[in-house]
Parts: sequence; C-alpha cells; structure tokens
Amino acid sequence: MPMSLRLSKRLICAIEKAAMKENKTKTAFVIEAIDEKLGLIKNRESALRDFAGWLSTKEADELRLATSVFETINEGDWE
Repeated sequence: MPMSLRLSKRLICAIEKAAMKENKTKTAFVIEAIDEKLGLIKNRESALRDFAGWLSTKEADELRLATSVFETINEGDWE
C-alpha cells in the first residue's frame, strides 16, 4: 500500500546518502528502518544467539561454523 511522507530536504539527503552507502534503494532503507524500530526483524546474530540457548556446545559450534557465510551477506540484497 502506498504511503506518502513529508520530509525535510536535510532528512531526505541523509536517507539518500545512507541508502547509497549500504547499496540499497531509499525505499528499502526506509522500510528496513521502520521494521527495526517496530521490532519486526532481528539481526542474524541476535536470532542465532536466541536459538543457540537450546543447543549443546558442540551443536552451537557446528551452527556457528555453518552460518559463518552469512556474515558477508547484506540483508538488503534480498529486497
């Protein structure tokens, strides 16, 4: 659903620069910021730490090794 916001030129410029720095569109950057503010998404590290509490030390080490590839992937790339 479309939504319109009135933002200052200063804020628009800051969003454009931040989005460019993260190699995202302005829309993707703003949606991600809103999702984070509302607590709708967790970062990978936080989610894995929550899940790892259920694992043995060996299982947690295996999970850490298996998911190390995600440290190089930007979540915004999938939008």
